[in-house]
Amino acid sequence: MVEFKPRFKKPADTSSLLDKDSSVDQTRFVFNKYISHSIQSQRQRLPIFKFRNHILYLLEKYQTLILLGETGSGKSTQVPQYLIEAEWPAQIAVCQPRRTAAITLAQRVADETGTLVQGETVGYAVRFDACKVQPKIKYMTEGILLREMMTDPLLRCYSVIMIDEVHERTLYTDILMGLMKKVLQKRPKLRLIVASATLHASGMQEFFNNNPTGEEKFNTATIIAVEGRQFPVEIYYAAEPVPCYLQTSVKTAMEIYKKQPPGDILIFLTGQEEVDRAVQILNEHANQVNTSKSKQSIMVLPMYGSLPYNQQLKVFKPAPEGHIKIIVATNIAETSVTIPGIVYIIDCGFVKIKWYNTETCTDCLTVVPVSKSSADQRAGRAGRIKPGKVFRLYTEEWAEQLAHSTPPEMVRSNLTYVVLQLKAMGVDNILKFKFPNVPPMENLKGALEILYALDAIDIRCELTRPLGFYMAEFALDPLYSKVLLTSKDFDCTKEISIIIAMLQVETIFAKPTTGNGVIKARIQKRLFEVKEGDLITYLNIFNGFILSEMSQGFCHKNFLNYMSMKRVVEVRKNLGKLLFNYNISIETGKSCAEIICRCLAAGLFPNAAYLHRSGVYKTVRGDVDLYVSPDSVLYNIVQPQWVLFCELVSRTKLYMRDITVIQSEWLLELAPHFYHKTYHVD
Repeated sequence: MVEFKPRFKKPADTSSLLDKDSSVDQTRFVFNKYISHSIQSQRQRLPIFKFRNHILYLLEKYQTLILLGETGSGKSTQVPQYLIEAEWPAQIAVCQPRRTAAITLAQRVADETGTLVQGETVGYAVRFDACKVQPKIKYMTEGILLREMMTDPLLRCYSVIMIDEVHERTLYTDILMGLMKKVLQKRPKLRLIVASATLHASGMQEFFNNNPTGEEKFNTATIIAVEGRQFPVEIYYAAEPVPCYLQTSVKTAMEIYKKQPPGDILIFLTGQEEVDRAVQILNEHANQVNTSKSKQSIMVLPMYGSLPYNQQLKVFKPAPEGHIKIIVATNIAETSVTIPGIVYIIDCGFVKIKWYNTETCTDCLTVVPVSKSSADQRAGRAGRIKPGKVFRLYTEEWAEQLAHSTPPEMVRSNLTYVVLQLKAMGVDNILKFKFPNVPPMENLKGALEILYALDAIDIRCELTRPLGFYMAEFALDPLYSKVLLTSKDFDCTKEISIIIAMLQVETIFAKPTTGNGVIKARIQKRLFEVKEGDLITYLNIFNGFILSEMSQGFCHKNFLNYMSMKRVVEVRKNLGKLLFNYNISIETGKSCAEIICRCLAAGLFPNAAYLHRSGVYKTVRGDVDLYVSPDSVLYNIVQPQWVLFCELVSRTKLYMRDITVIQSEWLLELAPHFYHKTYHVD
């Protein structure tokens, strides 16, 4: 096991920024008589309970409340209930950055209120799954609230809106905050709660403070800090840098199991591929342990964004008697989801995020060190039910050099989807729209250029009819939604919907850990490979999966990730429902590979690259050097002259993933406004 240096971290001594003397008439706040005494006792033990009246008072006095509550304080579940108990009118919306968080929080509040989830008291609304009635407390993803703003820009059905986990600063979070600033000016009686565990509160207060006079007594935004964790957490750092954080994570988990008191373990890794590999190794250890019956048995569970939701929800169920859970997760587990029983945290110290490349006008996946705020969020998963321990696989000296917070997604991402959504909501001048953090001008300019090339906006930067408005309805990269909507013209909607669905999961391939397994996996993959590239190969794999009647044995034989394939089937079904609204059926179409590749080129044309005489691929835009990913079916064959890629991954070089072979003439035919032929004389 890696040698760790112990460092005890006490709960933060965060005092309320509110004047302690302020109070309200407590007779107004009466507990629901149907809540059991035991649940009331549990709620009253939460740190946020003693700030209950302060929060309600500030919401009556101020339009915007910045709520700083350490992980585990109860802000996500208790504040909406306090508002209902105080008889606030209309609905209360609680926005979460992730679907899993919205569902689990709604279930938690339903249990505490003694009601059924999706009933009249509490419900949730996520993509393709929404409550049929209008509950008093409605948990939802940020994307759902944006969709509601398209039909009701002023959100008149809500009296309070809570944007939770703001520190994640996703694209949706920043769009919502920018739009809410406008809505609050139009609806003085609307209340906004901006909640986070780690946030630069003064900057957020300044952003939402609609006070033209500058006098403090006319402020419309205020801050309150809530004392946090119920139990202390010990922090351990590695004495020396670790050579491989994945292997070290597995070793550390097994050492904890052998030497520490019983308790569930949560491991943070960077992506699905690493999670699946760690789960596979841990299951091998678990099989040995479970057969010996010397201690408690081990149950290993993965958790990442593209995992089917019924599989994600398994991590929230208590382990069977005589078992402990080892959960291997990406940063999806950093959010407000509470996984019961977690005592030990293993933090690899890295996270996979997207960075926008202005030269290629594409997002690039990069593994970078975590920020201090993210590390604190990870540590906050422990200390919920009893004292916990966090094992950080990096040195304390290295931890001091980490950035304070992760840069907002708005300033480091491709903004084509952001601009498309704002245009659909009637924002005419994107450049003057007030974001919490102003995105780089190059990113905005590039987004407008791509949307114009896709025919989503016209020369006046207005959405085109009907294509631009249709594209805005899809929660997809605009390049993918253009391909999907164009597939009707090529009579290949069935095949394209499958390919787009396959691209919504990080990987469909299982990664064997043994040398013999790697060779077998490679041989099986060749059964599906075609010269046209990865995307047509995905189509063959999906068709084989369906022909096998979605057999788990088929996936095991061909080294495919069964849960990812089930997720693909679910995504494709949901895409079909959206396309049905535009009289497009995903059951029609039976085209050859060339037609499908031409359709892909109609939307992915900005991501074109050609084989330079030096033997290196170069982007047509920017002339950036690119390389074929070792995972691609094109890696070990004669390199084609022209290709399209779906994404770039930064390792030692820039690698193209999900590649399709095309002809250069297709670019001139399908995107003459974007490409033209030139001749260079050496």
